[in-house]
Amino acid sequence: MPNGIWVLVEHQDGKVKKISLELLSAGIEFSKKTGQEVGAVLLGSGLEEAVNSLTPYADKIYWINDTLFIPYTSEAYLAGIVPLVKEHQPSILLGGATSTGKDLFPRLAMHLQTGYVPDCTGLSIEENGKLTALRPLFGGKVFAEVGFSEVRPQMATVRNNVFLIKEHPDRSAQIISITPSMDSSLLKKKVVGFEKAEGTKLDITEADIVVAAGRGIKAPEHFKLIEDLADVLNASVGTTRATVDEGWRDLKDQIGKSGKNISAKLYMAFGISGAIHHVLGIGTCKTVVAVDTDPNALIFNYADYGIVGDLFQIVPALTEELKKVLAADR
Repeated sequence: MPNGIWVLVEHQDGKVKKISLELLSAGIEFSKKTGQEVGAVLLGSGLEEAVNSLTPYADKIYWINDTLFIPYTSEAYLAGIVPLVKEHQPSILLGGATSTGKDLFPRLAMHLQTGYVPDCTGLSIEENGKLTALRPLFGGKVFAEVGFSEVRPQMATVRNNVFLIKEHPDRSAQIISITPSMDSSLLKKKVVGFEKAEGTKLDITEADIVVAAGRGIKAPEHFKLIEDLADVLNASVGTTRATVDEGWRDLKDQIGKSGKNISAKLYMAFGISGAIHHVLGIGTCKTVVAVDTDPNALIFNYADYGIVGDLFQIVPALTEELKKVLAADR
């Protein structure tokens, strides 16, 4: 009988990504209801630090230890994960709605001949282990509740910031080291290198706070105002397709239908009109604040708080006031 709630753990530079800890925390809460074990699946070599950091979040850590898994390729991951899942038959397999998750999970579902729900903003579970996934449709205008058939595992990818990270110091996961039997000559894909994007801020899909500017910023050098505000709030900086097309910001910062979906706790939009292809990317943000000179700007239809005014006056004033307030709280 299928058993176990598994999470595919993503890592970068030897450290576990936030989304994986969020999903493992959710898995522990689910396990209290179902009695199932929580398993973390980790692929790659030289990950001792990552493995140790996972021990308070799982009952078992399946570490598939091989250099073939770094850097990520879908071929290698499939060859490592599919036999493991078929052997242990977990009831649930979860991953992040990240570039890796979006690339890998549809392929996994095909190989395992099971159901898969992408880009979820909520998960719930019954005592019998049956999972229900919540996912936005039509840019967040409606939400669909999706159930699964009796085929296992039940698979879903989940957006960042859906679940809170909760460490369980009473847990000490069993580490199961696995050496895969793989013929590297059969792997057709090969990563020859990476070009690291500029900036050290957290990716906008992972950040709790995102501040963004659109064409109303008027020139690329004016993004310094937004960067200063982001530094005070420990936030990441986003933008619209228009400024990316102008070459003012990198594609990695773009929010919207042709960019990234974010689920920030706070999203602040400055000089953004609210075109549909942008707001499709902010539908699951918890609180939206908008600033624009046009009182009829569409962005106000999606905002919890709105200010009609000039961002060149409001952003510096807001930055200075936040500096004072946050300094007083320390």
